[in-house]
Amino acid sequence: MTEIYKLDANVVLRFLTGEPEDMAERSRKLMQRADRDEIKLKLSPLVVAEVYWVLNSYYEFSREKIAQVLGKLIRAQGIETAEVELIGEALELAAEKNVDFIDAILSLRAKKEQVKVVTFDREDFKKLTVEWVEPEG
Repeated sequence: MTEIYKLDANVVLRFLTGEPEDMAERSRKLMQRADRDEIKLKLSPLVVAEVYWVLNSYYEFSREKIAQVLGKLIRAQGIETAEVELIGEALELAAEKNVDFIDAILSLRAKKEQVKVVTFDREDFKKLTVEWVEPEG
């Protein structure tokens, strides 16, 4: 029976950034094991969001670069990503519309559920195709 592991953001970040080198190498070896179907790695949307935030804020990756690298990772052999289609679409939407990743996820979920988003974030939600309102004052 294949061993299954929940994948933490720090392992993903070491794999994607190559820093620090010793942890990056260990992360690469883990990903190679998953690629060979020796193990299964489960990736949650919350971990993807954390990785996205760190890549954007600390490593200053562009939204386009993040969409590219995370888009490949979430669909990689041996990695099972919860809500993979939603996450992939949100990565692309965040890059295309230049909005926060979490706002992209929220808008896609709201649209699917046919509900409005309540937010103070006019700038991002003006760019997204979902109905939104501000809290009344």
